[in-house]
Amino acid sequence: MRKQRPTKAFIVAALAVSIGLLPAFTVAQTAIKVPKNKYSVQDDIKLGNQAAQQVERQFPLINDPASQAYIQVVGKRLAAAIPPEFQHPEFQYRFKIVNASDINAFALPGGPMFVNRGMIEAAKNEGEMAGVMAHELSHVALRHSTAQQTKANNPWNQILGAGAQIGGGMVLGQTGAQLGQMATGAYFLKFSREYEKQADILGARIMAAAGYDPRDLANMFQTIEKQSGGSGAPQWLSSHPNPGNRFNYINEEAAMLKVNGTPIKVTPGFARTQEKMRSLPPAPSMQQIEQAAQRGQVYNNGGSGVDPNGGPQSGNPTAGGQYTQSVAVPSTRFRQYSNSGLQMQVPSNWKEFPTQDSIQFAPEGGYGDQGITHGAMVGVAQVQGTNTQQAAQEYLNGVLQGNSYLQQHGGFTRYNLNGRQGYTTTLSGQSPVTGRTEVVTIYTALVSEGQLFYVATVVPQDESTRYSAAFRSLLTSITLGQ
Repeated sequence: MRKQRPTKAFIVAALAVSIGLLPAFTVAQTAIKVPKNKYSVQDDIKLGNQAAQQVERQFPLINDPASQAYIQVVGKRLAAAIPPEFQHPEFQYRFKIVNASDINAFALPGGPMFVNRGMIEAAKNEGEMAGVMAHELSHVALRHSTAQQTKANNPWNQILGAGAQIGGGMVLGQTGAQLGQMATGAYFLKFSREYEKQADILGARIMAAAGYDPRDLANMFQTIEKQSGGSGAPQWLSSHPNPGNRFNYINEEAAMLKVNGTPIKVTPGFARTQEKMRSLPPAPSMQQIEQAAQRGQVYNNGGSGVDPNGGPQSGNPTAGGQYTQSVAVPSTRFRQYSNSGLQMQVPSNWKEFPTQDSIQFAPEGGYGDQGITHGAMVGVAQVQGTNTQQAAQEYLNGVLQGNSYLQQHGGFTRYNLNGRQGYTTTLSGQSPVTGRTEVVTIYTALVSEGQLFYVATVVPQDESTRYSAAFRSLLTSITLGQ
């Protein structure tokens, strides 16, 4: 279960790694030399996480659990096939689907990757889709974003500061440029031919090691060229050769590689996911998404986790955590949490994840990229309802809209929360993280006009008894400032 929130801060720093276009070269097992980089691996992770927050705020994501699980499986298979000398254990590779019609994908420093729905629909098999993903993973593994900044001798505050601009050029060069326009109205970074060559070579090796035919990456570029029709392509293409050259170049490289096993082509997961993507209403183009962003539109990308605000998000503060099958039971010892007029007691073995208008508590193994599976969320949601029950229903509607795997069981019942008359209700559904039935109990009370205080407890149903005392202590200990 994930908490996301709207934020007033507009994160302008993001460097999207990209697929450019190269002239033809004849390369046989070319040695790859890691570029010089004055930034630390932690800098890549910090930059990528901040950029991912902005992407998830301004790009509509596909929240179908089965499709999300599939793209994660493919992505993790490719990430595991990165040669050891280019592995960074600190990187958290994670993969999401953008509801955009353009044939595209892009990755961010440290591991976040976004695959356009249009690319999944256009690919002839899983290998073609995996090829583009492998190229993007290569940019991340070789740390090309910060290496490019090192090359340009730009100080770190220009990467993360308000004057930063975003790298342009993905497949056909659109997404990066538009992402940059959303944040700063311009972009300046295109990967050099040297870096593109490295990403092609390493991407082909990753594909072969993961069981894919590198020729499928070359075939995907033919698909891209065919669909562009030689017209209407972005002006960025004028400084880059035609993808047809790359088709020849990748095929020559592929001839030098041995695929691990029978090449993976059309799999049940790919066929199912592609059919799902094609069954959805038409996706907007990146240009339309950009125009919506310029009008101030943001998206509720709650996905597989509860969004207690039922509204736009700006990233997941629990990202980077590791889920485990065995999660420690709540400690019988409690610690006091106090902040901005809110006081409560929480188990001493729970970590806290604060945001601007909320805080989450969870034990180790119970939080990660898709939010929390064990613990509690506490915060204030902006509502339009003029009375407590209307406000509670409005809030609940947002939660259910952003989290299709949950269903309400029964209606609201009255509940006294810190002396305020409120309401409680219970939701449940199969968690896409644990695969078990998840129980979410929500408690709400109006604290002022337009502001609803909420507590959402989260636990797998088969562990609920072990958590009941901790949840009860938390609720009864809450003190709100007047």
